[in-house]
Amino acid sequence: QGIVKKTSLRAYSRPRTNGVIAININEGDEVVDVRLTNGHNELIIADRNGRACRFDESNIRTMGRVSTGVRGMRLDEDGQDEVVGMIVVNDPVNETVMVVSEEGYGKRSQVEDYRLTNRGGKGVKTLNITDKTGKLVAIKNVTDDNDLMIINKSGIVIRMSVAECRVMGRATQGVRLINLAKKNDVIASVCKVMSSEMESQVEDDSREDLPNTDEDIKGEASSAADKTEVTPVDFE
Repeated sequence: QGIVKKTSLRAYSRPRTNGVIAININEGDEVVDVRLTNGHNELIIADRNGRACRFDESNIRTMGRVSTGVRGMRLDEDGQDEVVGMIVVNDPVNETVMVVSEEGYGKRSQVEDYRLTNRGGKGVKTLNITDKTGKLVAIKNVTDDNDLMIINKSGIVIRMSVAECRVMGRATQGVRLINLAKKNDVIASVCKVMSSEMESQVEDDSREDLPNTDEDIKGEASSAADKTEVTPVDFE
């Protein structure tokens, strides 16, 4: 329903096995997204009808865990609109806003294309919603170093490089990212991951840090043992 709330991490310093209350939910509402911020970030909230609201989190005062929160975005009063996600803007220069629709369309746009407003507004168009695109299902902040994992209701998943998706204007409908073969099939979820190239680099770096031979392992173990001080123990 467009409600947002900011709580200090200290409020969760004493967790219970069955969890603790994080927000007082209004009837018919539910939690959609949770993000860690530094207290001075900008946020962008997107709704199902293809609009996005960008505002500074300083407009949200810190509240207790059991409070309800305040209005972050005003939704359309058609009974069909709902929040689909939220992103934290960490680097407005290098990051772009990625949105994906039900029918597999998506696009990237510049953060600065979304004017900074106060919380509680209706936002601006982030995707031109048509019968061909379907409603908006996801919003992610991405760079060229990211990949997207897109899965549909039929369980088919594709992985694509964000760099392959060009940056477009904010109000365009985007391009097709995934083909939906089955009738009435739609996108179920979208996940941002590290690019394949960066994953390979991380794996290579990890291998370089590992001992190469049994002799290396024995040598490191012997060196560690030499540095260990053994404290004498008197047994009675």
